[in-house]
Amino acid sequence: MKDMKWIFLFYAVLAVLAMAGIGFSISLRNAALGFFFLVFLFFIMGIGFQTKKKWREEGKL
Repeated sequence: MKDMKWIFLFYAVLAVLAMAGIGFSISLRNAALGFFFLVFLFFIMGIGFQTKKKWREEGKL
């Protein structure tokens, strides 16, 4: 693991925090907050996959 891709680590940490937020909202029994974290999770993962595709096409990966 010579060349660390820090942006992907950042996206992964945000996704984990969103998953933790979903669990937190379940514990509070707050559906609106759970929905927010679910949408945030899909958004972050989508950005991560788009970035990975773009970098693969550019030959950076």
